[in-house]
Amino acid sequence: MDIQKITDIGPWMGFVNDINSDPAFSSPALATPDMLKDNLLSAVGRSGREVLGVLRDGQPAGLFIPMLFPEDRYLEIDVALSRSAEADEAMLRYFREQYPGHHADFVINPADRLLTDLLVRSGARPDIEQQVMKLTGDPPPVDTAGIEPLSELFRDQYLALHSTDCYWTGERVAEAADRFRVLLAVEDGRVVGYLDVTKCFDENEPYDLLVEEASRRKGWGRKLLARAIELNRPKAMELQVDVDNIPALRLYGSMGFTRFPGRNNVTVKWDIPEKV
Repeated sequence: MDIQKITDIGPWMGFVNDINSDPAFSSPALATPDMLKDNLLSAVGRSGREVLGVLRDGQPAGLFIPMLFPEDRYLEIDVALSRSAEADEAMLRYFREQYPGHHADFVINPADRLLTDLLVRSGARPDIEQQVMKLTGDPPPVDTAGIEPLSELFRDQYLALHSTDCYWTGERVAEAADRFRVLLAVEDGRVVGYLDVTKCFDENEPYDLLVEEASRRKGWGRKLLARAIELNRPKAMELQVDVDNIPALRLYGSMGFTRFPGRNNVTVKWDIPEKV
């Protein structure tokens, strides 16, 4: 197996289309023509990305596109196309050689047991499968009193409440004001919830929604989503939610989001070993 950095995606498109038409191995990141353009066709030569091909006897056997965050020693692999255990193994060997000590998140098709099982045997940890939902209807009228944008007044409270088991921690989100809009649920001067939502794309994503336990069932989730949808118009919106999170699925459904088949994914988290 040989690994090459791809500078012309054209000769690989037959392989891409073949694998991506297979429900067991297709990439959720290439599910629509726009996603194919953004995540594959435009990836060649883009700063912060590698387009890596795996060749067996000179023929395509795998294609992987990591996004690179060298300052954080982090990789995110959204495109992983292969039906070959040998190609998957060759790619993981490449990552071990090139990126020892990095953390890698593989966002892949839940049906791709070849890659998932190989990663698990390498010490990786799969997250819960995620359901993709798209905003297809108008949400009901919601009073958004108490929803505030992130400001210095509430910054420390927001950071203290924020999830930490993710790449986009509160600190990173707050520093990426060109990418994220942060909305806060404020009750009696205290931050009881937040929503991080992207704002710079044609289709934006409510990325992280959290309401503290004691303040749930008071409508804060609906308020945060309603305000985010209002500020995002006329752009589109989609999100991902754990398939077993029934309250969240009901919340998003009540706000006009519908399930989008064929786009589910699972994130497999791998701490690449340091070289001995």
